[in-house]
Formats: sequence, structure tokens, C-alpha cells
Amino acid sequence: MKQNKSIALVTGASSGIGQATALRLAQDGFHVLVHFHQNEAGGAETAKRIEAGGGSSALIRFDVRESAAAEQALDDYFKQVDPESRFEVLVNNAGIHSDGLAGMMSDKVFESVIESNINGPFYLMRWSVRRMIRQRSGSIVNVSSLAGQTGNPGQINYAASKAALIAMTKTLAMEVGPRGIRVNAVAPGFIDTAMVTKIPKEQVVERIPLRRFGTSEEVANVISFLCSSQSSYITGHTLSVNGGLFPS
Repeated sequence: MKQNKSIALVTGASSGIGQATALRLAQDGFHVLVHFHQNEAGGAETAKRIEAGGGSSALIRFDVRESAAAEQALDDYFKQVDPESRFEVLVNNAGIHSDGLAGMMSDKVFESVIESNINGPFYLMRWSVRRMIRQRSGSIVNVSSLAGQTGNPGQINYAASKAALIAMTKTLAMEVGPRGIRVNAVAPGFIDTAMVTKIPKEQVVERIPLRRFGTSEEVANVISFLCSSQSSYITGHTLSVNGGLFPS
């Protein structure tokens, strides 16, 4: 079964920013690989909404922390549809947080975040650039965080992982730019998703110049821009989506 549309992979597409991004890229005309690991129902809901909107998608399941399994799942998919299908977009959105003060954080908690938020994106960028180099085109967008730009008490592991993702973005952009591949990042601030349900919203909003939390759709719009030809001369950049909380 040949896939005529350009293909975009969105990791962690079962909810929140990942789901909104998958929906937006489908509207942009991509065939979207809706990735999930544990939330199969959420992934299926994303795919259902894409199809209902006239787009096309396929579900793909793997643990981003397991490089061999991730590569096998992707290789199997492209063998099934067509080895020469154009893979144009990777959005590294999947990630976790497990918070705690540094002096009390266990090795396991620290390492689990690093494995998901650094190792996972690296494995997928490595696989993606090998394919994109052959076609001399492609766009990679890594979802970092305001915490990776400013730090955040209680999130030494999460902030470190998101800062590393920005550094990886800059480095890979330098490496693959000559091959026509662009690599950028977005750094969301306080976005109204499940991740911020325990945050005292009224207190935080007073610190944000726009006086509100952002939406997943607003982040997805920025990712869409970075994946499109409208941003064809932008690479190695981190675009902040934070309502002015941290001007950058």
C-alpha cells in the first residue's frame, strides 16, 4: 500500500500537545503516524479525529526508550506502505516528568526522565536523519520546555533533559543543514494540559504578561509553522511559546 502523502511522525500523540500537533499536521496535508506507548485509547481517539476531519493517519506503538524496538516498528511500517515513501517530519513530543527536590531524588527517578526525554528523542532523530539524508529534505521539531531555559525548583531532572534537547537541536541542525534538513525546537511555558493540573493557576497567571495559560493548539500552530515551507530559512532555533513569561 503506497502512501502518496508526505509522512509525519508525532510521538506522544495520545493527548495534549502531541494530539493537537497530530491533528494540525493532518490538516496541513501530512499522513500522520500517531505514536503512543501506553495510552492506546488516546492514540485511537487522535486517529479517529484525524479521519473525521478528512485526514489520514496510522497508529504506531513503541517505547521511545528502547532504540531497537522503535527502529523496528518504524522500519516495519515503511516496508508495509512503501520503502520509498517520503518521511518529511519528526515531532519529538513524548516525554515525562517526575518531580522532587534534588537532595531527595533517587537515581531511578532522575534516570527515568533522562531516558525518556533525552535518549528517546536521540534515537528517533538518529533514525530520521538517516532516512531524510537520502531524500535531502525533512524537518525535525523537538518539544522542549520553559524549564529547560530557566530551570525550575523541584525539576532538576526535567529541566536538565529539556535543556539538553535544546543543545541537541542546535548541534543536529549544524550537522544536517547542508543536506536540506532543518532542526528546531519549541519551548512551551504554562500550557493548559494534564501536566499543569496541580499548579496554582491563579498565582502563576499573574506572572504571565498575557495573563493566561496557553493552549495545546497554540503550540501545535507553532510546530506546524516550523514544519512548513514558511520557515524554510529557520534552523537551530528554539521558539518560545510562553505568553511572554520568559522573553527570548
